[in-house]
Amino acid sequence: MSGTPEATVVIVPGLRDHVEQHWQTLLADRLAEAGRTVRTVPPLTQDGLCRQARVAALDTVVSRIAGPVVLVAHSAGVITTVHWAQDHTADVRGALLATPPDFETPLPEGYPAPGVLEENGWTPVPRAPLPFPSIVAASSDDPLGAVERVRELAGHWGSRWEELGAVGHLNPASGHGPWPRAEELLRRLDLG
Repeated sequence: MSGTPEATVVIVPGLRDHVEQHWQTLLADRLAEAGRTVRTVPPLTQDGLCRQARVAALDTVVSRIAGPVVLVAHSAGVITTVHWAQDHTADVRGALLATPPDFETPLPEGYPAPGVLEENGWTPVPRAPLPFPSIVAASSDDPLGAVERVRELAGHWGSRWEELGAVGHLNPASGHGPWPRAEELLRRLDLG
């Protein structure tokens, strides 16, 4: 749209924060090289599992941006974004919500237990519609979120559904680095 300012892309990582070969890190680099303004929510130096601290970190980044934003969240970053959207306002053009975990059912070994997630404020996961357009991109074999449960969350949030096929958790551990489809999905959200 002519005259509409280009949105700043805000990267919202999951609990593992910045991972060098993660698609979010690679996407941020590609977008910056193409001249886009990109901001990444920084890693927490303390309270890393605290949902409230992660929401505050996201809000700090967004509140420092004059103009529209597009959010790009992965994993727990999706849940952070959904919690943030319940109580904060900003000029959000849209959100790409990739492979959200199901924090309300037990996760595989090595991940926080349901009680730990509850104690840290992650559950219950909000089910109110998001106040901006969104796309939930989900894997058919994500070990952190059964596709049926993730589709149900997407419906509650009013998100468009994009099934990605069998891509695991869409991270380096599941064999994924670059994810070019992210840029295609961003173009659907970003009208600037």
